[in-house]
Amino acid sequence: MSKKSTPNLIQLVEQVKSCRLCEAELPLGPNPVLRVSGTARLLVIGQAPGTKVHKTSIPWNDPSGDRLRNWLAMGRDTFYDVRKIAIMPMGFCYPGKGKSGDLPPRPECAPTWHQQLLQYMPDIRLTLLIGQYAQQYYLQDNYKTLTERVKNWQQCLPGLFPLPHPSPRNTLWLRKNPWFEEEIVPALRALVNKALCSQVYEKSIGKII
Repeated sequence: MSKKSTPNLIQLVEQVKSCRLCEAELPLGPNPVLRVSGTARLLVIGQAPGTKVHKTSIPWNDPSGDRLRNWLAMGRDTFYDVRKIAIMPMGFCYPGKGKSGDLPPRPECAPTWHQQLLQYMPDIRLTLLIGQYAQQYYLQDNYKTLTERVKNWQQCLPGLFPLPHPSPRNTLWLRKNPWFEEEIVPALRALVNKALCSQVYEKSIGKII
């Protein structure tokens, strides 16, 4: 927790980590995973922890995280610097296995905790919405597919950036859509760098797009 974090934020994070709202539905038990601070400029909202993240309590500590950091051109030290980057998934705990991968994030988490946490993060300049669950929750748009939404990422600016999930399960999608890594990833990197470095993020957008 950063020096600027208030006691209220510290207490709120402790409440989140003690949450047992859906304990009966979690096969590995509750272990809320998040990283927030009052000084963070970039917010990463993904789906929910996988088994490796559940075991280590380190968000994005898996192959999905490796690919995400590659998209961002960012090392682990920077990515896990909570003074700059907050990580708040749609579901804080591992939801269990489904027929074709992990189950969706538990629906209780975001409505219960997100807005309470966001009020203590006033310096967020850019929020990455990773995967369909985060996008459906935070975006009001008419796009029928994640692919359409990601293609039209500029419509979500200045504060939001939709991304596909970097899971190895999406490798086929990336192969079918080479425009993502060729065109969108460079813009993503530029916007992330501006959000982390610029004092006035909004003034920098026109120079990038």
